[in-house]
Amino acid sequence: MSAEGTTAGGSALVLGGGGITGIAWEVGVLAGLAEAGVDLTTAELVVGTSAGSVVGAQVTSGATVEELYARQLEPPASERVARLSRAALARYAWAMLRSRGRDEEFRRRVGALARAAADAGLTPTEEERLEVIGSRLVSAEWPDRRLVVTAVDAETGEFRTFDRRSGVPLVSAVAASCAVPGVYPPVTVDGRRYVDGGMRSAANADLAEGCERLVVLAPIARGVGPLTSVDAQVTGMVARVAVVTPDEASRRAIGRNVLDPAARRPSAEAGRAQAAAVADRVREAWTG
Repeated sequence: MSAEGTTAGGSALVLGGGGITGIAWEVGVLAGLAEAGVDLTTAELVVGTSAGSVVGAQVTSGATVEELYARQLEPPASERVARLSRAALARYAWAMLRSRGRDEEFRRRVGALARAAADAGLTPTEEERLEVIGSRLVSAEWPDRRLVVTAVDAETGEFRTFDRRSGVPLVSAVAASCAVPGVYPPVTVDGRRYVDGGMRSAANADLAEGCERLVVLAPIARGVGPLTSVDAQVTGMVARVAVVTPDEASRRAIGRNVLDPAARRPSAEAGRAQAAAVADRVREAWTG
């Protein structure tokens, strides 16, 4: 299930993970940049990881950024507040320690954590998550443009990518990419169970290697242990690159729980406000 070739030059937009608030912040930044005359939704390649897979599917669906932004301002309805518990965080740390820097070993361990939590009924059901993810997307069909969605095999730890040629429903691919271990259930695709693509890197910006122009929106940019940072992935790229991460005001709006729907609106508004400050830098990378 490898993605279509991503080294054909052109422009790339990489959208990183960051929970519900990450979706809102990214949409806010995109709306603010479009208002400033920098339309990143024209990217020839869009790479989405976790929250970024939702935004990637949205911006390639044909909907305008203003329509997407307006959706982020709506009051939270029946969606439940989720939280990465201290116990789950402790298990992540233990998996990192026991993996000793071996990337796939770490991903196997968090995949086992995810499977155990789901099998014990500690997460929503897979059907419930597919319904939630489907409600966030504008279309359930893969776009004509290159959209690459990342995930991790919960049993082997192998990093996988999905695209329109994979034969995988878009909603399933996005749900898999958003399946935070210990919070949401792994998603079954062709008999395999998959978890969050952010278990390799919060953005997986290296999938845009070979593109001439690259903008990365990264709610979480730093790496830890086997999780590769955005800076490490873009260093040495030939492309003109701009990496945008939350400023202080955006971090305050996002708050401590990135899975809280109540923080959606302030995160979107903060992202839009931040766009004015980064527009020139992004424009230079995008248009030269």
